[in-house]
Amino acid sequence: MNKVIRAGALALALAAVLAAVTFFTVQTAPRAEQTAAASQSVASVLRQGSRGDTVRTVQNKLRRWGYYSGSVDGIYGPATERAVRAFQKKNGLTVDGIVGRATFQALGMPVSSGSSSSGGGSSGGGYTDADTYLLARCIYGEARGESYTGQVAVGAVVLNRVKSPEFPNTIAGVIYQKNAFTAVNDGQINLEPNETAISAARDAMNGWDPTGGCLYYYNPVTATSQWIFSRETVITIGNHVFAI
Repeated sequence: MNKVIRAGALALALAAVLAAVTFFTVQTAPRAEQTAAASQSVASVLRQGSRGDTVRTVQNKLRRWGYYSGSVDGIYGPATERAVRAFQKKNGLTVDGIVGRATFQALGMPVSSGSSSSGGGSSGGGYTDADTYLLARCIYGEARGESYTGQVAVGAVVLNRVKSPEFPNTIAGVIYQKNAFTAVNDGQINLEPNETAISAARDAMNGWDPTGGCLYYYNPVTATSQWIFSRETVITIGNHVFAI
């Protein structure tokens, strides 16, 4: 009888141990997943002390656009932070020296997230929805008083620059290149585009180029750069002269 009792007690003890192990395993797995998710989230933000290829890409972009003059070494140091702050200030972003989602997007480096629509979807010509929205903002800031064809033409110039080896190779890079567009300098790039500007951006992305490949445009009445008048005129649409 005592043997039966001892065997039963031993079985109960073993069952308790197994239950505890199972509970620990079940509780630990979500924590491990949460830790991995947190690490992934941290990896999508750059700040002083960050290192790697993403930092190098940011430095390259800021250097091309005239905000950064240091070494492209993949090390997020004080000089990189100053350049990021200057870029953020110029483009109406929170000036914190940290490259988070909004700054990544402005740099043309949207951070992917499964449920977010801010940078992942695709548009015409392989461009993202974020590209379309940024191009629409540029069109709205630069040409909202022009005809629809004139607005598409402004979008086409941006895209022609993306394709040209003389300019940055992304829409954000072209638009935010230092002193390239008045709308960026005076803050109108941050205005909410209307449906007309968004449609014009889509048409330009789908291949409509009323300019025939132009890389420049200007309003001869308001232009202050004498250099722009030296460019070869191709076509005039509304108030803008388009040139190569």
